[in-house]
Amino acid sequence: MTPLQTDIETRLAESEPDIELLLAEVLGGRCLRVFIDHPDGVTLEMCERVTLLLSDLRERYSLEVSSPGSERPLTKPVHFRRFVGRRARVRTRHPRPAGHDPARPVQSFTGELVGASENEVTLAADGGVIAIPYADIRRSNLIED
Repeated sequence: MTPLQTDIETRLAESEPDIELLLAEVLGGRCLRVFIDHPDGVTLEMCERVTLLLSDLRERYSLEVSSPGSERPLTKPVHFRRFVGRRARVRTRHPRPAGHDPARPVQSFTGELVGASENEVTLAADGGVIAIPYADIRRSNLIED
């Protein structure tokens, strides 16, 4: 987790404990995109409250606060566990051997989430079942069935 994401998560925990930070990412060096979630769904009012809470960051970034949508990001072990049985795309930081052709490593795996421990996620992808440590994941999200 980046220091910026940790800072935003801390602020939310103190001010809006029911709102969960899913992902905070800087795009192009100027845009800060923040995805939030709530057990009852995300409302426009929640997005507005989070925007106000992060207003000081608008000096450095344009700020986008939104719900995760159908292709929600997966960033924590609890997210992966919650969606075991669903399809996801996992992109790794470095190429990894793939089951279908170990001589040609890949960085993107798509398949069914079949397990999630505290240390890694297990995905049944086209080339077979692969376990990927969370530290090796660059980005991951659910995909439509």
